[in-house]
Amino acid sequence: MQEVPWLWTLIIFCWNNFTILIVFLILFVLLLDHVKRRTSWSHYPPGPSGLPFLGNLLQFDINNIFEDIEQKRKEFGAAFSVQLGWTNIVVLNGYELIRETFGPKSDVYLDRLLIPFLHTLGYARKKEGLFFASYSRGWKEQKKFLHLTWKRFGVGKKSLEQNITEEAQYLCSEFEQKEGNPFNPQILLANAVNNVICILTFGERFNYSDEKFLKLMQLTDELLKTVNSILFQVVSMIPGMSYISRGPHCKVVKCYQEIQVMLREIVNEHKDSRDPAFARDFIDAFLEETEKTKGDPDTSFNEDNLLILNVELFIGGTLSTAATLQWGLLFMVLYPDIQKKVHKEIDMVLGRNKWPITENQANMHYTNAVVHEIHRYADITPLTIPYLMRKDTEILGFFLPKKTLVVPNLSSVLKDETMWEKPFQFYPEHFLDADGHFVKQEAFLPFSLGHRTCPGEQLTRMEIFIFFTSLLQNFTFCIPDGQPRPQEDSEYNLARFPHAFEICAISR
Repeated sequence: MQEVPWLWTLIIFCWNNFTILIVFLILFVLLLDHVKRRTSWSHYPPGPSGLPFLGNLLQFDINNIFEDIEQKRKEFGAAFSVQLGWTNIVVLNGYELIRETFGPKSDVYLDRLLIPFLHTLGYARKKEGLFFASYSRGWKEQKKFLHLTWKRFGVGKKSLEQNITEEAQYLCSEFEQKEGNPFNPQILLANAVNNVICILTFGERFNYSDEKFLKLMQLTDELLKTVNSILFQVVSMIPGMSYISRGPHCKVVKCYQEIQVMLREIVNEHKDSRDPAFARDFIDAFLEETEKTKGDPDTSFNEDNLLILNVELFIGGTLSTAATLQWGLLFMVLYPDIQKKVHKEIDMVLGRNKWPITENQANMHYTNAVVHEIHRYADITPLTIPYLMRKDTEILGFFLPKKTLVVPNLSSVLKDETMWEKPFQFYPEHFLDADGHFVKQEAFLPFSLGHRTCPGEQLTRMEIFIFFTSLLQNFTFCIPDGQPRPQEDSEYNLARFPHAFEICAISR
């Protein structure tokens, strides 16, 4: 009789011993998991040991995610790796490393990983929007188009600046109607910011009581809060989770679809009323480009992509600008001496009747420094959307293979102890020289850097300065009598928002 090979002997033995078979299968799966997650390069960035299948997911405190990241930076260094399930992610920290990485080598960090959940929302080839788009013709087309179109409709110019100033007047009127009584400014600030996006996208602003506008704001807010949770971020990375009928992803799908229904109605209205010879807004310009590229099978100009881009513009515009303004007002009530200095400078340069414009920044050194410090200290988006590396590279002597996910920790730049005098304090003097003149700081990178820097940076800067200065020109902000000092730490997880707070706006 021919001798049976040892492997077949083991299989037959296990088959006759069910318990051993189960143990064997468990060991085999654990080995498979180890091989799957094992990095075969000895110079890969260090990081904490993970559990099978889960990686380091259970090692992060959802309520203190950024503190955990800071702790791991101290333990493992400026470049460290973590495992989320079977996915390896390298986190980069500190101004010097991030500047070096996303400067000369920035062509390596251009791609995105289209996470499984985005397919559920309709993302696909030629329908990737801009923020999550892979490095492709479509991304190049939409990046160039957004830049040229926003410039066409006034971003960085006096035409849009006038619209923002007018919106600031509406906002101040709403604050004045509070008659000095306590109120939460969150919704009003979001309304003003979103109206600027509406002007650019739809060609019109809405009254704050308009039902369609309120519904759009409500859906956007619900979507933001859900997407911003760590639980959703984990679920969104897991293939097949989209088909489970319960969970945070279901709420995201519902809000997203309702927003798209509203936007599709607006797009259809534009189709019926637009003049091909004159584009009124972003939607008209996109439809114009769609007509030009008709017949090109590889173009990214199609109606589905238009809807995706509009949702991204609303979320992106709301997330950064409205949150920054909330932090700005919070800091003013927490630091009344700084508020007094801003009031003094505004009175000297503008008076009470001349509304601010961006060119006033050159003569408002202290106010400009305060605005920049709000950006820095608020630290709205500590972690950027992960980059998918396009080729092998080295960082600090570590080897990172192609398709590694890399995340720059912007918080470690904005609070880098080697770059800022008082990184963990609200200190406008970071942006002032000995003579009290405004000075730029190279580590001021709240909008990231490289080819994937925030496309709305110029617009956001315009809005923050005009809205903030207009509000401080017209009001003194204070904590309501009998209420405790508002919290200075943030809530939510992947973007920083102040905890809900109330203020009094006293007319000046």
